Amino acid sequence: MANHKSALKRHRQSLKARERNRMMKTRVKNATKALHAAIESNDNEAVANALKNVTSILDKAASKKIVHWRTAARKISRLSVASNKI
Repeated sequence: MANHKSALKRHRQSLKARERNRMMKTRVKNATKALHAAIESNDNEAVANALKNVTSILDKAASKKIVHWRTAARKISRLSVASNKI
């Protein structure tokens, strides 16, 4: 690892950013799992709430460049189609 002051600071920043990104990706995964569980239970109200939550989290992740915006749009679209089937 570099010994320059700026390189050390940049390393600290990258570790913090990595942790933030991992937390957001975990939130996306957990929200998606919750939506799939709601779809399995055939509860329309729970599905609507879970879909709203997943959409919000994915849009926020896309706006912060944690996931690509097209990836977020694709996932939202597929989850919407799955939730509309019940």
